[in-house]
Amino acid sequence: MIKTIIFDFGNVFINLDIEGHIQNALKAYEIEVFSEEMIAFNNLYEQGLISTDEFLEFYTENFPKLSNYELIDLWNFMLKDFPEYRLDFLKQLRLDSKYRIILLSNTNELHINWIKKHVPFYETFKSHFHAFYLSHEIQLRKPNKDIFELVLSEQKINAEECLFIDDNTDNINTAEKLGINVWNINPKTNDVIDLFSIKKDLF
Repeated sequence: MIKTIIFDFGNVFINLDIEGHIQNALKAYEIEVFSEEMIAFNNLYEQGLISTDEFLEFYTENFPKLSNYELIDLWNFMLKDFPEYRLDFLKQLRLDSKYRIILLSNTNELHINWIKKHVPFYETFKSHFHAFYLSHEIQLRKPNKDIFELVLSEQKINAEECLFIDDNTDNINTAEKLGINVWNINPKTNDVIDLFSIKKDLF
């Protein structure tokens, strides 16, 4: 029986345009692919192992034509709308009090700052979770096993009594290997508000 639901943030609650972001960034940087160094720096930043200033300094050194403002705009391009009906779903879920509700997201300071500015109900959203884990704050990131083990340990969760919802297959695979029930949500065809009809076999 499911007692805990762990939600991802991007493409579960807030909509993302990842492909659009990639194409927009490649065009602005005037490159064909992201270098291994860029990917490594992005991951370090997402994991909170380098500061926003260090992150921006890396990009300004490599792409001097772009200002900090332009770089931040490029970085945040993937962030789109947060439909308020998903907040209503979360509120009802918390009100029902049947489940422990946790957020587990790979994110970074610039993205969270954008969300705080553009999503007026962010603090309300956050308040409806029993625990709220952001990768840059805990210095761990999905799909690494240790971030899942931290949540299970800190929240005293049995993996088999937990459902993890994420749009990223690598993240889903790690959770599944730990014995966690999963829903690999497809943002093009699924919506989190349909959780109980799509995964009714678990509830």
